[in-house]
Amino acid sequence: MNSNVDTRSPQFRSRETAYRQVLAVLRERMRWAIDGGGRALRERHVQRGKIPVRERIDLLLDPGSPFLELSPLAAWGLYGNEAPAAGIVTGIGSVEGTPCMLIANDATVKGGSFFAETIRKHIRAQEIAWENRLPCLYLVDCGGAYLLEQDRVFPDFGHFGTSFYHQCRMSADGIPQISAVFGGCTAGGAYIPALSDESVMVEGTGRIHLGGPPIVKAAIAEVVDAETLGGAAMHARVSGVTDYLAMTEREALAGLRRIIAHLNWPQPIHAVRRASRPPRFDAEEIAGIVGTDLKQPFDVREVLYRLVDDSELQEFKPDYGATLVCTFAHLHGYPVGILANNGVLFSESSVKGAHFIELCNQRRIPLLFLQNITGFMVGTDAERGGIAKHSAKLVYAVATARVPRFTVLIGGSYGAGNYGMCGRGFAPRFLFAWPNSRVATMSPEVASTVLTELRRSSLKGESDTTSLADLDARTRAQFEAQSDPYYATARLWDDGIIEPAQTRDVLGICLQLADTSTPRFAGPSPVYRM
Repeated sequence: MNSNVDTRSPQFRSRETAYRQVLAVLRERMRWAIDGGGRALRERHVQRGKIPVRERIDLLLDPGSPFLELSPLAAWGLYGNEAPAAGIVTGIGSVEGTPCMLIANDATVKGGSFFAETIRKHIRAQEIAWENRLPCLYLVDCGGAYLLEQDRVFPDFGHFGTSFYHQCRMSADGIPQISAVFGGCTAGGAYIPALSDESVMVEGTGRIHLGGPPIVKAAIAEVVDAETLGGAAMHARVSGVTDYLAMTEREALAGLRRIIAHLNWPQPIHAVRRASRPPRFDAEEIAGIVGTDLKQPFDVREVLYRLVDDSELQEFKPDYGATLVCTFAHLHGYPVGILANNGVLFSESSVKGAHFIELCNQRRIPLLFLQNITGFMVGTDAERGGIAKHSAKLVYAVATARVPRFTVLIGGSYGAGNYGMCGRGFAPRFLFAWPNSRVATMSPEVASTVLTELRRSSLKGESDTTSLADLDARTRAQFEAQSDPYYATARLWDDGIIEPAQTRDVLGICLQLADTSTPRFAGPSPVYRM
């Protein structure tokens, strides 16, 4: 394949410079997430003999193995930015050679309490584990529900109780649920280790009680200290709530590794995997190709050349429905069928996409959607050409695909185009976003035009220029704010913002999980979607 990108051109340099600026913002906000509750609380955590949450994860994982962290910027911009990463770290890593889902509370953030976004992040991790049949490892240091948010975390389906429901259902489905208790597990938090197939508790810091000392005193007038009420030694030797007692956190982590080593967990291989070959072109060049101005087009093939093995594409119907690129390729040796936008979706590109998806179903090839889409074509010609029916064919094919699906937002994701390209509502196994991406019903410019035209028509010829200008400004501001990628990732509408240069490796991990999993369900797991 030959690339037509001139890395010395002024246009490339300008786009690259703009993209480097958004990457700087992403990296700064990632530092916010990683910092947890801040230096003071971290130092107090360590002084208590406890290991910070991400260091726990590093000690648990196989040395040198990757960790795919999910939704690290959850709760960004919410709660005065006092809940970094929503107080919980979730992600996929290898333990004793077995891919596992890790769900770890960060006690430096409000004592590990659960906000609404914490629950969503926890449940999303369980969804992924269920669908990919990954053992779940819970590193518990949890203060239960954040009481001031009780109406958003307690009573409804999809709230705290659903995480326990899923834990029970996954265990019944044969997916191991293992926990280690490093701190207090109060109220609902107590059910995480109690519902686990096996659990480890750390002497001196680990505690499990449905009602802590203040609740016990208020309820039955009994005065008791936390260790006597629900300490690790008591639960290991008296109640039997926990299975193993560890003297230190490192010992508890080693205990988790021993449990995983003896799971006899199956890993059947499905795909015919080739030797992985790097792309011929540098992924760092994507920044200069894509830029940050979504109105400026680019050839998505140039992005693909920098993601897939040996930059080799076997394009399906290259001369038909050209605004949707459909191509077979390999990524880290795994076969993949890619649908990538190169413009608005017409009837021809919709039918082409539906046909391509069925080919991938037939050949059992996973699907990758790269979204940069304003939507389906509108207008008289499009309607007469059957765009409503043809777009529905693509939506139907996406919804009923029998193979694993993955989505990356590399640009705009607007309107029904989001659905036709497997947006969050269509339950791809993973959905990631680039920091230049936007997701909304329509762009700010289109939204302001639509609403001002509706208002103008309602005035019936009366002039109200000030009112129209105010509506235009408010609409643009609202859609700009709500389509921002950080607005989306804070609310768990994706599984994290990633850099373009990281995309190949992130997708490689996802494809490996799909290859080694044996899902019980042909489609997404029967789990509540936020």
